[in-house]
Order: sequence, then C-alpha cells, then structure tokens
Amino acid sequence: MDYTAKLEAALSRLHEEGRYRTFIDIERTNGQFPHAVWKRPDGVEQPITVWCGNDYLGMGQHPVVLEAMHEALDATGAGSGGTRNISGTTVYHKRLEAELADLHGKEASLLFTSAYIANDATLSTLPKLFPGLIIYSDSLNHASMIEGIRRNGGAKRIFRHNDLDHLREMMAADDPDAPKLIAFESIYSMDGDFGPIADICDIAEGFGALTYLDEVHAVGMYGPRGGGVAERDRLMHRIDIINGTLAKAFGVMGGYIAASEKMCDAIRSYAPGFIFTTSLPPAVAAGAAASVAHLKHDQDLRDQHQTQAGILKLRLKGLGLPIIDHGTHIVPVIVGDPVHTKQLSDMLLDGYGIYVQPINFPTVPRGTERLRFTPSPVHGPREMDHLVNAMDELWSHCALNRAELSA
Repeated sequence: MDYTAKLEAALSRLHEEGRYRTFIDIERTNGQFPHAVWKRPDGVEQPITVWCGNDYLGMGQHPVVLEAMHEALDATGAGSGGTRNISGTTVYHKRLEAELADLHGKEASLLFTSAYIANDATLSTLPKLFPGLIIYSDSLNHASMIEGIRRNGGAKRIFRHNDLDHLREMMAADDPDAPKLIAFESIYSMDGDFGPIADICDIAEGFGALTYLDEVHAVGMYGPRGGGVAERDRLMHRIDIINGTLAKAFGVMGGYIAASEKMCDAIRSYAPGFIFTTSLPPAVAAGAAASVAHLKHDQDLRDQHQTQAGILKLRLKGLGLPIIDHGTHIVPVIVGDPVHTKQLSDMLLDGYGIYVQPINFPTVPRGTERLRFTPSPVHGPREMDHLVNAMDELWSHCALNRAELSA
C-alpha cells in the first residue's frame, strides 16, 4: 500500500472540487479588533478587517475579561494540571459552572473544553443512561451533534429541518414506551434561521420526550441576560439540556451543558469525553466567568450587535445581493459555487483587506456555497462602508461573471 499516494489522491479531490481549505495567518491586536494583521505567504504584513469571526460581541478584548484572566494567571499559573476528576477542578471552574447554571435557570452545569466536545460527549452518553433511547435529530444539526448521535449506538431518526409534521410522524410511529429525546438548535449558524422551540417542546411533552437544545450561536446575544433564544422566549424551563459555548459571544474558550443536577452528575460520571480530558486552564475559566457575568447586565452591547447586523443586511439587500435573512445576526451571501466562493474571498482579502472565509460543502449543501459575514458592535461605519463598497464592486464586475472569475 502506497499510503502517501492515497493521501495525495484524497487532497487532490478537494483541490479539484474547489473545497480545499486554506488557513490564513492573522494576528489580532488587543483593543483593535476587528482589525488584525495578515501575514501573507510572501512574508509581507497587510492590515485586514475580520468579518467572519465568532467573537460576536468583541468580548475577547473586553477589559473585564482580560483583567480576570490576568488575575487568575498570576495566581495559579498556566494549566489546570489534570482532568476534572484528578486535580483539575479549581475554584474558577466551579465559579464558571455556577454562573452558567444561573444564566440558564438550571440546577447545574458542566464544563467541557469545547461546545463540540460537550455535544459529542453528552449525546453519545445518553443511551447509556436511558437504554433503548431514540434520538430525533434535526437534519441541519451541527456536526458535533451528528457525531455524538452517530457514535452512541442507539436508535436515531432524522427529521427534515424545522419540519414539525415530519417529527411528529416519526415519533408517532415508534414505541410509545421507549425513552425519547429531540435534539435541535435555537439558531442554525449557516442560514441564520431559528428553531421552533415552543412547538418542539409541545411535541416533546406530548410524547414524553426529553429536549436537547444547542444555543451555541445565541448565548450572550439573545434574552434579557444573554441566556439565548430560549430565555428570550421564556422557554428555558421547558428545555431539559441546554448546550452552549464560551468561544463565541463570550469571547474565550470552552463549552458546557446546563441541566438538572442529576443529569449533569450522570454525564460527569459516565461520559469519556469529560472524564478523560484535561480541564480548561483556570485563567480561561476565570475569563469566561467574568464574561458571562458581565453580559448578564450589558443589554446595550446586545442591542448594538443587532443594530449592526440589521444595517449590514439592509445595505447588502440594497445592492441586490442574494442574502439569507431570518432575523438573526448571521448574514450569509449565497455564491453557489465553491471555486467562485473561494475566488471572491481571495479578492476581498487581497484587494480590500477584508477577511471572510468561504463556506463550502460539507458545511453547507452543494450549490449553496457562501460567504458568511458576522457583524459585531466593533464593526463601525468605516468598516461597514468599506465592506459594502467592496462587495458592490466585486459582485457587479466579477462575482456574477463566471467567465471572468474562471479566467
């Protein structure tokens, strides 16, 4: 077996389809985000504006967060020193879990190194706790949810995206006595649409099912204290398990679930993804706790975020661009071809200093490749004007002219 040849063939397929992912080397400057420096392949440093980051509120540079991290770093050092079970639980981890439980109105929360791991570890563990469990999963759920459900060895059903009739039909066809769980998201990150939380809770209650809600793209940004869409809609008490991240609106790193004390205790005790993983560094936990606490009271920042997203969508619509607008903060512009999406991204970066990463299959379905913009309160009028003018020029003269783009 020529292993190198197999690797080359696999990578060549991605290049041929225009789906090969290229990482660009950027350096953020504290206090200057969304401005950064791109270190080009030729070694030249070029100023850029980041338009695709998930630090939605700019909390990654907020003084409250940085101060908390500095204090914890000076007090405890860099790493946690172990798993949560073996020397890796500190006062900072417990403080953060208390903040998160309070945020979601739950008895407890459980920290993971990322929201991906939180989803994967929790969903893959639940059938151990509920033998015979059937999980009903929205077809557009995040890869971490899909992977956790796939790996758990239990029964699964995939219902069409936000299709309540299809979900109800599937559940009615199964054993009424079997344990059940519905897994879905509050905001789907690629199209920016909402999940029908209240309706799914109604269905879950009718069939005696648990509910599992991924609020990754909503925590910090929706609800009067940043508890997510479920808080905004006063539905948190109807959700059994909430998944969230500390790496987007909260600006740091990590993931978590919030649920009943017994549920968190059971996942803590049975999930390999929790048991055998080194815990978050204390400084990271401290910064995240400070961010969560701050955003419980900073409605003005949330309002600014929604205002900026609304302005960008309005201006791009005014140019006639094919954007998807479901009323959330996510602004996808559909290009529809992987090669052209990458070329448009490259032209924005090279010619205008605008960094927006192309989104291709398998993250989105083929034919719906896109640029996904994430405006924030720190994207001011100057940055907005520059982006809109650049998109106008490129779309008018190049982006829709496939012959020019392919030349």
